[in-house]
Amino acid sequence: MQIHNPVGTDGFDFLEFTTNDPQKLIQQFESMGFKQTGKHKSHDVIIYQQNDIRFIINLTQHTHANHFAKSHGASVCAMGFRVNDAKQAYQHALTFGAKAYIPDEKNKIYDMPAIYGVGDSLIYFIDYKNNIPNYAHHFTNTSTQHAGHGLTYIDHVTHNLHRGNMNEWADFYTRIFNFREIRYFDIEGKLTGLKSRAMTSPCGKIRIPLNESSDDKSQIEEFLK
Repeated sequence: MQIHNPVGTDGFDFLEFTTNDPQKLIQQFESMGFKQTGKHKSHDVIIYQQNDIRFIINLTQHTHANHFAKSHGASVCAMGFRVNDAKQAYQHALTFGAKAYIPDEKNKIYDMPAIYGVGDSLIYFIDYKNNIPNYAHHFTNTSTQHAGHGLTYIDHVTHNLHRGNMNEWADFYTRIFNFREIRYFDIEGKLTGLKSRAMTSPCGKIRIPLNESSDDKSQIEEFLK
């Protein structure tokens, strides 16, 4: 039976990273087989790619990414969801309670629509026309994509949440994108425990495990601090 796909999701398009130590992040990407394939025409933003995986590094000052780095250090500050129609997906998301991301025009980097996600990260809506994404015009190609070390696509992006927030974000993905829960874990270890709700999109290509600690001594709590 076909699952209703209200925003037309079709997988992850990219993850956008921010950092205060770009060389370290670049070295990590290159060691994993990624290669720089694009550079923003007017801002300090570069694309690293391997097959159908795109990692964007955004180092532009006075932007959402820059503020995110000051709060969180090296981290994913945004995700790009591939959809059938970006504007339609955006309007649907707003109708169902998403918060619109409205960038400062002076420091605007992209013109594709976006909403706020977990931890004030962003979710961009990416559509393609003639196999070209709606952000391609912002970039100059520096190289073609390559096979790298054989990584092919982004399988999942885990959200580690503060205790008490798991159900809120499960509802967010269900209400807006019609994600469904495919697994639930309640793991009790010798010292710590965690709960996890594994969510997946109607297209089956976007998987987001939502993790929440059962106590204040777990690795999740340490990560969030």
